Amino acid sequence: MKNKETKKARIKVIKKGEVRQVEKPTVSKEDEKESTRREIVSTVSDWVNELRDRRTDSALAIDQLFSAIPQKA
Repeated sequence: MKNKETKKARIKVIKKGEVRQVEKPTVSKEDEKESTRREIVSTVSDWVNELRDRRTDSALAIDQLFSAIPQKA
């Protein structure tokens, strides 16, 4: 019987006054501005890359279209 009691997990009771408040890290306005700036740059870069991809795809499609049509000489 004693053997089973010693193997049980002990539960620690924490009273309300003993709970420590965890401080949230504060984000300065400069860090917030930098984060916003990075997000905007990332978005614009993605738009530019998509535009380049579309141009490349369009150019390839036009080349394939005209190469499929027999040329009159």
